[in-house]
This record gives sequence, structure tokens and C-alpha cells, in this order.
Amino acid sequence: MEQLVFELAPPEPPSFENFVVGPNAEVVAAVARLAAGEAGETGLLLWGAPAAGKTHLLHAAVRAVRARGLAATMIAQPADLAAADIAVLGAEALVAVDAVDRLPADAQGRLFTLYNALRAGGGRLLAASRSPLAALPVREDLRTRLGWGLVYEVVPLTDADKPLALVDYARRRGFTLADDVIRYLLAHGRRDMTTLCATLAALDRHSLATKRPVTVPLLRGWLQREMSWGR
Repeated sequence: MEQLVFELAPPEPPSFENFVVGPNAEVVAAVARLAAGEAGETGLLLWGAPAAGKTHLLHAAVRAVRARGLAATMIAQPADLAAADIAVLGAEALVAVDAVDRLPADAQGRLFTLYNALRAGGGRLLAASRSPLAALPVREDLRTRLGWGLVYEVVPLTDADKPLALVDYARRRGFTLADDVIRYLLAHGRRDMTTLCATLAALDRHSLATKRPVTVPLLRGWLQREMSWGR
């Protein structure tokens, strides 16, 4: 069978519940504590390879803080920080800033000011980078501020990790994932965890709607139906 189009499964909003933890249990726990207001440090820096899950955790933290009824903002691009009102952001409970390794000089100065404002007001900064703290291409005073908090590497899942991670993801959603379903997923589609988890989430919803267990025939039939409707 040709490669299946798993983009048919729209992703769910990022949360701690739908993050595939793998070897990052300590990282997820630290970010969750920060979002819950239980961390003593002002800042937390996540770093790691692209697609390791850093951006997912930033969005999940912002969502968790907003669920508590508090203000939180996600700064996804360097340009967003350049356009932001630092005084307003400095009064929020959490500001998440992605791609700090790509901030231009003026945005680095704004992040330095934002960190100080959050620290003074009791807020928290969650930042993400592809580079570790020591290699960040930022001004030294900003590097120092980021180093005052916790720093964690987010480790991407290996292919060997993925079957167990998918089983755990399914378990947390409340269903059992058989080995043949995992093999089918890994053999016939994209192998990145975002797509795999989106597929499992959509398949779980289809399983509940049809009152059928998650099996290879259910997966194959669902995909064929969706591909037929999409033509």
C-alpha cells in the first residue's frame, strides 16, 4: 500500500496530557510545576533538537496557566516579541518565548527587560532554544538571567522508543494499542510523533463513535474512508 496520508488526523491542542513523554519525564514535571505556580525560579529554559517537543511544552504550559484563570502569552516568533508590550507581558503569570536562539539584538534587549519585570512581579518565563545555554548566540546579561533558572534538554524519541511511547499515549487516553497496530502505523505513514499521536487521537475518536476497538482493520477502513472523502 502506498504511503498513507496521516494529515487527515487534525492535531489536538497541545497539552501535558497529550505530550509523549518518553525519556523526558523530569522535563515535563518541571514545566508542569512552573505552569502550576509551584516553581521557585523565575525562568526555565528548554533546549534540544528540532521536533523534540519544546514548542508543544510551551503551548501546554500557557494553556495550563490560562486554565487557572491567569494571564499567559505565547511568543512564537522573534517578530512577536518585537511587537509586544513588555509592560503588559511583565504583569502576566507566564510568558513562553520560543526560538530564543534566533532573537535579533533588539529583541534580546526586550527579553532581558521582560525577565526582570516578570521576576519583580512574581511571573515566570519559559523559553526554548535549539542550542544549550552556553552556546546561545545572545548577549551575556541575558544569558546570565536565563542561567539563573532551570535548564533542561528535551530529548527526541528514537525509533526504538516510539512503540512504548505510543502504548503509553494510548493508555493515557484509555485504550489498549496492540503491537500490530503500532507496526502498521510505523510502516505505512510518517514516523514523527506529532503525526502519529494525531492519528491515534483521531482513531480513538472514531473507535468511540463506532463502538469498535482500535485494530488494524479499523485503522485501515478509517483511512480509506477519509482518503475517499478528501478526493
